[in-house]
Amino acid sequence: MRETRPIIINKGAVMADLTEGGIPPDFELPKAGGGTGSLAEHAGRPLVLYFFCKDGGDACVNEAKDFSRLKREFDGIGVDVVGISPDGAKSKERFRAKHDVTVDLLSDETRQTAEDYGVWKEKSMYGRSYMGVERTTFLIDPEGRIARIWPKVRVAGHAEEVLDAARALGRAE
Repeated sequence: MRETRPIIINKGAVMADLTEGGIPPDFELPKAGGGTGSLAEHAGRPLVLYFFCKDGGDACVNEAKDFSRLKREFDGIGVDVVGISPDGAKSKERFRAKHDVTVDLLSDETRQTAEDYGVWKEKSMYGRSYMGVERTTFLIDPEGRIARIWPKVRVAGHAEEVLDAARALGRAE
């Protein structure tokens, strides 16, 4: 059995529900293309929820393209895929169109959902500290529990690894 690790929120506080087996926080966010997206709308279906830094960053583009490339396979096993970042819904629409992204993208401009999921963290680059999204993916099972967490995601091969875990989740049921 895999070890369950809590997600650490900024200054060392632990959000107890964000462990494998825990219940993720609900959200309702603006969706690229109009309307809203929520955790509740995926009830009864497995969900891949991935947080990315921004629309247009190289790694973010590659991650979105990788999940989009595998969308048919995710659909084939009944797993929804949703990406969330702090950029606005209009930015997400441009991002989807420019890069042929086919997975749903949600806008978390207030960063509340990123904070609730413990992915809004202090980062540093070139000796400068700033707050941003730590690329993280959650696989949520049909019962609404976190089946797997990938913190500090490295993009290469990640979507394939998540697809494999989603397939295994389907076999375990």
